[in-house]
Formats: sequence, C-alpha cells, structure tokens
Amino acid sequence: MTDTQDKNAAAMQGLIDLMAQLRNPDGGCPWDIAQDFKSIAPYTIEEAYEVADAIEKGDMKELENELGDLLLQVVFHARMAEEAGLFDFADVAKGVTEKMISRHPHVYGNEIATKPEDVADGIWEQRKDKERAAKGHTSVLDDVAVSLPPVMRAQKLQKRAARVGFEWPQAIQVLDKMEEEIAELREAIAEKTQQDIHEEVGDMLFCVVNLGRMLDVDCETSLRDTNYKFERRFKGLESALKAKGTDLKDATLDQMEEAWVAEKQKEKSAA
Repeated sequence: MTDTQDKNAAAMQGLIDLMAQLRNPDGGCPWDIAQDFKSIAPYTIEEAYEVADAIEKGDMKELENELGDLLLQVVFHARMAEEAGLFDFADVAKGVTEKMISRHPHVYGNEIATKPEDVADGIWEQRKDKERAAKGHTSVLDDVAVSLPPVMRAQKLQKRAARVGFEWPQAIQVLDKMEEEIAELREAIAEKTQQDIHEEVGDMLFCVVNLGRMLDVDCETSLRDTNYKFERRFKGLESALKAKGTDLKDATLDQMEEAWVAEKQKEKSAA
C-alpha cells in the first residue's frame, strides 16, 4: 500500500473503532447506545444538508468538517447493523464499490461514453433498470425514495415517468396546465373547502416543478437559491427601515414594499 492508502486505512479504522467504543455497553456513551436506525436517520439527513450548505458557501474548511460528520453517520448506521448481525462497514464499502464498477462499463468494460449525458441518461439508467428488475420492481416509480424532500421527489417521479413517454411534447404546454391548476385553486378558495385548497396547491406546485424540469432547471436548487435571495433582500429591507428610524413591526406594507424594491434595484445595479 502507498503512504496515502495507509493513512486512509488507519483513519477509517480509527473512526470505526471509535464508534464501536461509543456503542459499547461496557463504558460507552449512554446516548449513542440508546440510538437506533430510525432515531439517527434525521441526523443523517441534516448532515447531508450541512454538506450542501458548506459547498454553497464555498467554505472548504467547513466542508471538510461536515464531510466528517456525514461519514460518521455512515459508520454509525453500519455499526448498528453489525451489532444486529446484518452487515458491517466493509460490506457497505464493498457493495457500493461493486455497484459503481457495474455502473461504469465505459471505464471498467467495453462500452463507450464521450459526453456526460451518455453516462447519466444512457449507461446509468440502463444499469439501474437492470438493478430494479433484479429486485423485482414492477413500476418505473417503485424505488423513488419517499423520504426525499418533496420538490426533489416530485422532479424524480416526473423524470421517471417521462422516460416512458408520459410527458408534454413541449415545456410551454405546461404553462397551459398551470393556468388550469390556478383556476381550480381559485375555485377551491372561493368555495372555502380546505381539503380542496390543500390538493390544488399541491397540484400547482407539482406543475411548477414539472415546468422547471422540462426547462432543465433543478427545482430544488432553484428554490434554495430563491430562499437565499429572499433572505438577503429581506435583511436589506430590515436594515433600510432601521436606518430611517422605523421599526419593522411599525412599518406599513407600502414602506416595506418601497424598501424591497430598493433592495432589488441595488442588486441589479451591483450586477
């Protein structure tokens, strides 16, 4: 092994040993010992989001730390599985290595891929189809995880359906569908039927995601960027009103709207 391989192996084994000690009933951590797959799952999801947040900020030191936290989650789950006699970390690493080799026949086999889309839309999907068939899945939607964030899951469901032809010929046609959904939402609001309002809002959101997907927009990322933009502009609005001696709670809607427009103009000028 090379020095780097030795270093990686030692660091990984150290983390695995640490988790074994934390989970050890004899002298381990009471909190860690009390956890199970379900109780740890929310932390795993949170750590993945914190990795994404560090990348968004461009903070590489924070990314290093957050990747460590995410790796700890993998080791935690693997340790609990090992204690239950299900699998261990080595099985996890071996399994994903074999899967990646299978999904990269253009690297480890004779298939050819010269463009990213040859891989993402061609080879990978073909291999995933084979994996689904081997697992006994009968629907193209069977393995779209229900625990995904709703916007991401909507986009994945739509992408799967589109692969078998269930899709509008042109993105512009989705706008007509959106108008239909807006009309239905207006009707539900007029009739004050909360369940219908609930469903129509969902339909409209699903339609917006479909439009974004057909326009090659990742809606999860797009909405996240809009959240950042809203937060940035709203904080600017707060600062502007404060500078004028106006407390946000006492400001009128017209005053807030004026400050909001000013923030938008400030951003456009800076761009």
